Amino acid sequence: MSLPTVPTPPAVGFYDAVGGEATFRRIVARFFEQVATDAILRAVYTDEELGPAEERLRLFLMQYWGGPTTYSDARGHPRLRMRHAPFAIGVRERDAWLRAMGVAVDEAGLAESHRDQLWKYFVSTANHMINRHE
Repeated sequence: MSLPTVPTPPAVGFYDAVGGEATFRRIVARFFEQVATDAILRAVYTDEELGPAEERLRLFLMQYWGGPTTYSDARGHPRLRMRHAPFAIGVRERDAWLRAMGVAVDEAGLAESHRDQLWKYFVSTANHMINRHE
């Protein structure tokens, strides 16, 4: 006689494991609080762009990490390099972006493994966005 098979629970994806939308809202809101007071980043984000940019980043990150596809539904493929091409992004801008995002990620209260995974993505992507070389 064989034992009954116990169904395996579905794996919890990153988005759900870190707390879903609420966590990404906190991270992105805290990031943009840093943007508002950083002279280097303020040169990249105009006053008119702050609100829309915050929403786009939040929706993009939620989708990238396994949440709803609202970003692509509204904007199509992310094409990050193309969308960032109009902005002068050098090492200085990358470093300022990473400093601000570092504060937001560190304050999010994530498990170390999740924090590390998220941070590796941000560093890699920030390096990829550099389009001006001094």
